[in-house]
Amino acid sequence: MNFSAYIKEFPYNIKLAYPVILGMLGHTLIGIVDNIMVGNLGSTELAAVSLGNSFIFIGMSIGIGFSTAITPIIAEADAENDTSKIRSVFHHGLLLCTLIGIVLFMLIVMAKPIMNLMHQPASVVAIASPYIDWVAFSLIPVIIFQGYKQFADGLSLTKYSMYAIFLANVVHIFFNYVLIYGVWFFPKLDVLGAALGTVISRIMMVVFMHYLMKHNEKLKVYFGKISFTKIRKKMLRHIVNLGLPSAMQMLFEVTLFTAAIWLSGTIGKTSQAANQIALTLATTTFMFAMGLNVTAMIRVSNQKGLNDYKNLIIVARSIFLLVVFLEIIFAILFVALHQVLPQLFLDMDNSLQIADNTEVIAIAAQLLLVAAVFQISDGIQVVVLGALRGLQDVKVPMYITFVAYWVIGFPISFYLGLYTELKATGIWIGLLAGLTAAALFLYIRFERLSNRLLIENQKE
Repeated sequence: MNFSAYIKEFPYNIKLAYPVILGMLGHTLIGIVDNIMVGNLGSTELAAVSLGNSFIFIGMSIGIGFSTAITPIIAEADAENDTSKIRSVFHHGLLLCTLIGIVLFMLIVMAKPIMNLMHQPASVVAIASPYIDWVAFSLIPVIIFQGYKQFADGLSLTKYSMYAIFLANVVHIFFNYVLIYGVWFFPKLDVLGAALGTVISRIMMVVFMHYLMKHNEKLKVYFGKISFTKIRKKMLRHIVNLGLPSAMQMLFEVTLFTAAIWLSGTIGKTSQAANQIALTLATTTFMFAMGLNVTAMIRVSNQKGLNDYKNLIIVARSIFLLVVFLEIIFAILFVALHQVLPQLFLDMDNSLQIADNTEVIAIAAQLLLVAAVFQISDGIQVVVLGALRGLQDVKVPMYITFVAYWVIGFPISFYLGLYTELKATGIWIGLLAGLTAAALFLYIRFERLSNRLLIENQKE
């Protein structure tokens, strides 16, 4: 193995990845701001937002997963210098993202009665219902934004979405503050204010992204009038065939972690709190792997477009190696600070909560030790998935992720969490098993597929 060939690719990998990482951390910040500001209103309001966002999160994962189909097709066409194909994919992709945003909005609003079957307090459901209406509506601009983002990413222009998300955060914080608490002439809308702040910020995110890209001289060619007479079933079918399996891949993983939250809740409130702390920390470090996932999609697609499968394998392996290095660093930090990090999420000065806090810290500390290992597997599986999407190979990975998460991971989480003394730690061991299985099988899939394509290419 020639490590120098892989390490030589690191600077360009990082150059592409860091704006994506910062943008994703910006998305995470929107949720954190909601929790902090709404949390000041009371526990019922915070529970309502948490319940509402569990619906939104599943819908968003489907939309974002679908939109990733745009990036590899654009990146391949970019390598081929095929301007007309790039324009066509962009316009068709934007149309599909708009339609999917509308459908997801309607489905989530219609799914609200499920809350009554979840044994939630009536007061929480009453607040969550109008909150869901508005935040579900915000999925339309979010998925449209994803259409723009995946287009820009495919052209290796990863900074545009970062700028747009930063602006969205500024708008979100401002409107959240004035609408939740009723500052100046703005009405005091409590939780509904948080929902409206989210809607406004997400609309502005799309407007700003469109403005930035349309006024770039190199991109003007792609922003002419969209004519419905030029919409072709063949291109729509191509994007859908890549997008639906990608959406399912993301849905399988998101629902696994949602199930982990549910299982933790059945054990007890301290286990659920510890799970949330560990999950927040693991999700934050996961954003770095997600940045490299996009990098893998872009660079592998570029090499596919150039028909250079030898370099494609080198580029992909360099990204795999980089994510392993990165996640090992995070793993060391998690192990070293597993007793300290949970304390950042708790009010340690509250004498009335000493017993609960001590228990939460003890459980969260154990979870972070498991997370230290599983985030290495998580990082590997997500970047290999990005490389496979770059090869436009999505159906087999869809089956692999389903088996890994729901045939291997979830049963282990369920049994160890509910029927052994491991409890919350057992749930996370199940997550580790699922993610490790996904990482292993996806890597084997990539190696076999890329080497087969290399041999076929050499024969031609």
